[in-house]
Amino acid sequence: MEFFIGLVAIYLMYKLLSGVKKTDAEATSNNSQSSNMSKSTSRNQIQNKIRVSVSALDGNNEDDFSTFEIHTNFGDEPTHSKNTSAGRWLGEEETLVINGRQFSKGFFYFGGVLSGLNGYGIEPSLVDKDRPTSGMNDCDFEYQDYSLGYWPSFATLSKECRGLFLDWLASDRTNEDISIGYVFIYFYGFERRIIEDISEAKVSDVEFLAIFNEISRLLSIYGMNRSFRNYASNLLELMCILRQKIIDDAGVKIPENNNSLAFKSRLANVVKSGIALQSDVALEWLKYTGEYSLKAPARRCEEEFAKLFKLKFDKKFPEGLSIKPNKTKLKLTYCAASNAISTIDIDAGDLPDPSILKGPIKKLIPIADECTEQLHAYSRYLAKSDTSRQDIAALLLLPNELITEVKSPVIERFKSWSTKVIVEDNGLTSVKEFWLHLDMPLPKATNKKENELIISLANKVGVGVAPDFRFHQSNVKLDGDLVLFSPGHGEFFEPSRAYYQAATALRLGAMVATIDGRVDDSEMQVLQHLIDRDDSLSPSEKTSLHAYFKWRLNSPVNMAGLKARVESLNDVEIEFVKKVIVSIALADGRVDVSEIRQLEKLYTAIGLDKSQVASDIHKLTSSGVDKAKNGISTNAEFNSFSIDKALLAIHENDTKNAKNMLESIFVEEEPVIEVEVPSNSDGLDDAHKAVYNVLVTKEQWSRDEVQSIFSEYKLMIDGAIETINDWSFDMVDAPVLEQDDDIFIDLEIVEELKG
Repeated sequence: MEFFIGLVAIYLMYKLLSGVKKTDAEATSNNSQSSNMSKSTSRNQIQNKIRVSVSALDGNNEDDFSTFEIHTNFGDEPTHSKNTSAGRWLGEEETLVINGRQFSKGFFYFGGVLSGLNGYGIEPSLVDKDRPTSGMNDCDFEYQDYSLGYWPSFATLSKECRGLFLDWLASDRTNEDISIGYVFIYFYGFERRIIEDISEAKVSDVEFLAIFNEISRLLSIYGMNRSFRNYASNLLELMCILRQKIIDDAGVKIPENNNSLAFKSRLANVVKSGIALQSDVALEWLKYTGEYSLKAPARRCEEEFAKLFKLKFDKKFPEGLSIKPNKTKLKLTYCAASNAISTIDIDAGDLPDPSILKGPIKKLIPIADECTEQLHAYSRYLAKSDTSRQDIAALLLLPNELITEVKSPVIERFKSWSTKVIVEDNGLTSVKEFWLHLDMPLPKATNKKENELIISLANKVGVGVAPDFRFHQSNVKLDGDLVLFSPGHGEFFEPSRAYYQAATALRLGAMVATIDGRVDDSEMQVLQHLIDRDDSLSPSEKTSLHAYFKWRLNSPVNMAGLKARVESLNDVEIEFVKKVIVSIALADGRVDVSEIRQLEKLYTAIGLDKSQVASDIHKLTSSGVDKAKNGISTNAEFNSFSIDKALLAIHENDTKNAKNMLESIFVEEEPVIEVEVPSNSDGLDDAHKAVYNVLVTKEQWSRDEVQSIFSEYKLMIDGAIETINDWSFDMVDAPVLEQDDDIFIDLEIVEELKG
């Protein structure tokens, strides 16, 4: 029953409105004020309230009729005016007085009679001095009432709203508290002036540019309103299409919007000219196409994304992206904000419409996706509160390609200082001195995060650090030293097996060489030769090992945990360890009493029997040494002793397990990093959880769509988004929702939250 009544009501409403439209159309030939008033009155009366009576199916009596009202959001009936003067455009420099208000400039239509461009009713922006208004400054700028409907019109405003609108026009037109409806009435006048001029050419270039600048000024003040921003941007684009040279010569910029007429026109001209697309036009195309949606990193880090996109685009298309003109012709349509202006079709000339092509977009999407991925961590950092693009932590998350583009003072100062350290101090510096160049407070300790930060900063300027926990199996200490070297490890450094074996030998060698508090040049040279003469090491591996060895010689010997690990070895493994230690001690070709004393200390420190030192030396050198009364000395041939061959290049089938054991024993343990785990693994109440579960079903929502979703659970959009993002920060340290004109869902964060 109710369904049938609804159908009948809709049908009757359609017939009534159709009749109104027909009546209005028949009356368009009459341009008198009374005729216009009659049309507007009839139309608004019916559109504002339609009373419908429908007979019930179970009876024909009058009592069986069901009556209801349908309300619309059109403005009220225009108030009566005796003003018969023809409406005209007031130029910017014209001044006048209206109802006691002094106007220092025009820029609006003024008079009593002026039909809308579509032939219906009164021009909504027409300022009529004879319509009743409230006194000057009687209302605060925040005042509004029911008369300020969806399509506001000066003629249908209440006297209070009309007076307030005149107060705003008489001011500098900058008050941010005024309702956007008043600004739209003012804006309607500019729409009419520009569109009416398309065929009649009434507007000079000077006035045209002045109107463009005035709309731009309004946009800078009231652009936070999404609806006004879109309509104002569209009109500016239309003006750019109509008089491109005027806008270009003035050097003004058109704001971006989601339906760029100017871009479609520009793209069409570029393609028709045969000029290959460059990165800036290609990126614009990605923004405006319906085939791709820019992800959160691209929107949040717009400037960085554009620079990275250009670098990658130019690398892939050094000559630009060539596109052949397609056969589909360009059609441009302008939809006005004012309901008194019909849709405008703009003559685009004989231009193709490449904006509909999918092939070029498919070539651009992989570049955009790569840029998005590389900016993901940087974007997540900037999403946190109290962060800045100038933070060293932010800079370190930038892709290396952008470091030279950013020109950060911190990076530039560090680069200059690190170069000086490498040249003048052979790369040796203290951790505290290094930290002074980070523009950050000195930490209480250097845990994994601090180690990563040091390495990342050095890597950004092509410098390596020793120790690098990724390769040297050691960590930087706050009160210790480190060694800088150039070129650094680079992005693709992958150490070989020989690298790790040599690093282990260098650590043992440093233990032996520094156990008495001093390092002999001969010992240092022998261990350096271990690096230089190993042909299985690459140049980058040798550079890294030299820096690591230098750091070892300038750092305290760390034997923490060695004794316990040695005690867990079997006899065969212990013999192998002793052979390694003695081999390094003898590598300088000298075996004297002091050398034996050093070995005895080392044996004791790691839990070996120091009385075995002499016999272990004898075992290793029995084929080429002579005993002497005051100690043990080598023969001349011992100087040819090869530490690499004697120590690590042993038959693989016999010593593979021993080598693995050696590396596991002499590796430093990383400090334990405490990770704070959120106490609440859920954190959302039922309403927010329900909304979140709906939102994550797709990547992008319009604000109108989410309004109904949030309203169902009695939640305000902004507050609910903040609550959900706070929960997301607690869980994965990044926001999951982002709002602009639309609401965007970061699906990668959604997957993290699932985990």
